[in-house]
Amino acid sequence: MAGIRLRDLAAELGREVEGDADAWVTGVAALEQAGPADLAYARSERFAEALRASRAGALIAAPGLDAGGRPTIRSPHPGLDFARAASRLAPPRAPDPGIHPSAVVDPAASVDPSATLGPGCIVGARSRVGARSVLHAHVTLYADVEIGADCQVHAGCVLREGTTLGARVVLQPGAVLGGDGFGYAMDEEGVLAALPRLGRVVVEDDVEIGANTTVDRGSLGETRIGKGAKIDNLVQVAHNVSIGENAVVVAQVGIAGSSAVGRGALLMAQAGIADHVRIGERAFVGPRSGVRGDVGDGERVMGSPHRELRAFRRIWGALALLPSLLRRVRALERRLGIRPGEGREEG
Repeated sequence: MAGIRLRDLAAELGREVEGDADAWVTGVAALEQAGPADLAYARSERFAEALRASRAGALIAAPGLDAGGRPTIRSPHPGLDFARAASRLAPPRAPDPGIHPSAVVDPAASVDPSATLGPGCIVGARSRVGARSVLHAHVTLYADVEIGADCQVHAGCVLREGTTLGARVVLQPGAVLGGDGFGYAMDEEGVLAALPRLGRVVVEDDVEIGANTTVDRGSLGETRIGKGAKIDNLVQVAHNVSIGENAVVVAQVGIAGSSAVGRGALLMAQAGIADHVRIGERAFVGPRSGVRGDVGDGERVMGSPHRELRAFRRIWGALALLPSLLRRVRALERRLGIRPGEGREEG
């Protein structure tokens, strides 16, 4: 790893150093594993115990957090600045450009000379791979796929015909883009016939898509993932969905067809979004929520069916009171001479 003086790193981050600005760091590590030459970070007092026990030589830490006398870069966003520092101190190793002998590239395809194709890759007719992009082992591009510059497509990904990636897109292993959407019409005899699957998937710049996530092609138009959006592992994005810029979709979320997720929205783990639903800009959908209707800009919802977050919390808090409430009701019934169940309406 390349080393750097703390003062120079702080200057690159636009921050100030507290303590020995000439301290030299050569690597990054978690507080628990860091050594004297490592840079670690602490966001809040939650890290105080680990910080006291840490052997880290230098820190990026929130203002006011006790750094134990270590040289420290003070930051209002320690996690973000640590990520930037990690990119500086431990940059990922770029593989050598070129096409592995076992890769299969259609004669009508175009692969930039600076790109890398790993073992077993397949590039279909008229597909294009942009400058410095890396396709790891066993990536399959169908016909007419376009990969922009500086993309990372990890092992086992499949991009079906017409899929387009912008620049600096990252696809984790096993992601599948452009599969057929799940839509059928039933005839008079109850036989299911597939609806059209003629659209495509468009992924804009700086998007990251997690392992084993699936993004279906549009039925007739397109499924679009907006610039800077981050999608976790095991997410299902159905046909004709649009996800806005810088939206975050956490693990195991399912978004049904023709729904729209607004710019900067956050969908927490295992949320389910019904079809033709609009999630507004900067909206929050809590974990394991079932969203069956529109969520407004900035609105915060949770539960199944979804409710405004404060209402959900009141309901959830009230559930804890039910056992004692039931005991009180039964005691009252005994005092009044009412037999258990008497007078209750039939369900």
